[in-house]
Amino acid sequence: MIRIKASGIAGTRLSRRTALKGIAASAGLAAAPGFVRYAQAQSSAPIKIGFQSHRTGIGAAYGRWYEKTTAAAVKLINDAGGINGRPVEVIIEDDGTDPGRGAEVVGKFATQHKVDVAYGTLFSHVVIGSAPAAGEAKLPYFVVSEGHHVASTKLNRYVFQPGITDVKSQIQAMAPWIAGNVGKKVTQIFPDFAFGYDHRDYLPPALKAQGAEVLAQIAIPPTESSFTKYFPQIPADTEVLYHVMVGPAVLTFVKELGEFYGSSGPQLFGFIDSLEAVDINSPGLEFLDGSHFWEGSPRYAQENDSEAQKAYRAAVGIDENGAAVGDPKDVSTAAHMFGCWETLYVIKKAMEDSGYKGPEDRAKLVEATEALTAFAEGPEHPQGDKTFNGKIHQCFGHQNISRVEGGKLKVVHRTSIEDGLYEPEGDYTTQPL
Repeated sequence: MIRIKASGIAGTRLSRRTALKGIAASAGLAAAPGFVRYAQAQSSAPIKIGFQSHRTGIGAAYGRWYEKTTAAAVKLINDAGGINGRPVEVIIEDDGTDPGRGAEVVGKFATQHKVDVAYGTLFSHVVIGSAPAAGEAKLPYFVVSEGHHVASTKLNRYVFQPGITDVKSQIQAMAPWIAGNVGKKVTQIFPDFAFGYDHRDYLPPALKAQGAEVLAQIAIPPTESSFTKYFPQIPADTEVLYHVMVGPAVLTFVKELGEFYGSSGPQLFGFIDSLEAVDINSPGLEFLDGSHFWEGSPRYAQENDSEAQKAYRAAVGIDENGAAVGDPKDVSTAAHMFGCWETLYVIKKAMEDSGYKGPEDRAKLVEATEALTAFAEGPEHPQGDKTFNGKIHQCFGHQNISRVEGGKLKVVHRTSIEDGLYEPEGDYTTQPL
């Protein structure tokens, strides 16, 4: 466990306020141990956010960039006066990208660290394993995960996903483009856990509505290190290979896919998860040229980037290619990590709307979050404008479809919010607090 202040990022001058907070963290978010002591009144004590981070395990690449993005956003929030006049303190615990450990971390946040909210989780199976602990502790739990588990209303009233869209919405928005531009006979390759099951369950009906069909579905363990043995299962008449893989072996996956097909084979449509944190110009990936990927927020800077998007990229420290400034080999998880930035600003907004003062106001915070309806594109929401459905605790936004051209990803289609809307499956607001 460490405690961080985003104002301690390397190269950032400490203000008098941040000096009073007592900690200076490095760019890697390493911080001095121990508790921060305040001479001020209780009202100026920090808002404590428990960050459940995938520092180790198959989600480690995401966890590292989630931390960088969190630090950048918290720095700006604190520089602007914090939340309700109080500084934000982030307390990080590593969940190992493991659901059992994730539940332990949430319990630790509630009982040992006594945080105001828990935040940050990405991998779906960890969210599902951790959510009951958040509900039992009545600890608001803001995840940045993409899975449909929150919006399904199968978790509990204390779990929110307000900063990134879910897979069901993403697929529904993109299916018309896939069927109309890539092909109508589709084979899926997906990871064998909750996130992958969302793709398995929601792609077939979305494509069927567009006159297309899924010929085969191939589930692969997320810890698999070699994939060639799965490729013969792909039907010969496949026109589109829809792939989404995660974890440290994604580079191996795409390389072996190219070796298997060579210059022939079906058209490729991938979720960028298959290439997150991987240099698209790595040797062996030349075959990806001309293929398409889904991106939440584009990795590469685009010609029409807004000023808010440019400022966000500068703040988190990624260059025009989506790699860490000064280290082109350190490729970001740009398609997902923006959700951390935006979720933190949603937490800030809900705390301010509810007049949040401490854990005794958690129920008010839940209700204030549920009352939110829309987020305007801008510095707090650089990925784009969004709507929020308080009944299912899920936001809806724009999706990007990008084409690999000359070793870069160029956005060729951006969906509307309406493309991804669906009827709610339940209503969290009917559950007691």
